[in-house]
Amino acid sequence: MIGTMARKPVARDAVLDAFEELLIDVGERAATLDAVAKRAGVSKGGLLYHFPNKETLIAATLERLDRLAGEDLDAMAAAPEGAAAYFIRSSLWSDTPMDRSFVAATRLAEVAHEEARRRFAAIQHQWLELIGKDVGPAMAKAVLYMGDGLYFNAMWESGPSGKPGSREADVKELLAAVDRLRG
Repeated sequence: MIGTMARKPVARDAVLDAFEELLIDVGERAATLDAVAKRAGVSKGGLLYHFPNKETLIAATLERLDRLAGEDLDAMAAAPEGAAAYFIRSSLWSDTPMDRSFVAATRLAEVAHEEARRRFAAIQHQWLELIGKDVGPAMAKAVLYMGDGLYFNAMWESGPSGKPGSREADVKELLAAVDRLRG
């Protein structure tokens, strides 16, 4: 019967997803609570139930980043090819929750959001530790900067929707360089 179908419950994650999308697409200033509610398909009251203000929405976004980064760090530590090769291979946009969370938080850091910058510094420190265990602490930053350069160059050329395959030759070259760093 029409009208008896239960409404889909308002999901906290749907609101976070909408906020991330807006941060990526239009930046922090345009990611207003009204815009987030509209993108998430919820009333502003529904949004405010989960996030009473923009700072709580930002805090939840950064907590999501921490959780996803922790999962990625666990995968990096367990990677059979080693942390350095894992880092290089994962330095291309593949539209994962981690990719979206990372870019959204980058948008916050761009506008001098100090907590976002602090979280990035902590994640980077953890990456450096794991990569350092693989290739040595003296070479860890070289690997980090290789991955960062790969990621940002791909983003500049084609944005988040770029095809990772277009950088496969670069990945192979960088993996060969990682092998030389180990040698």
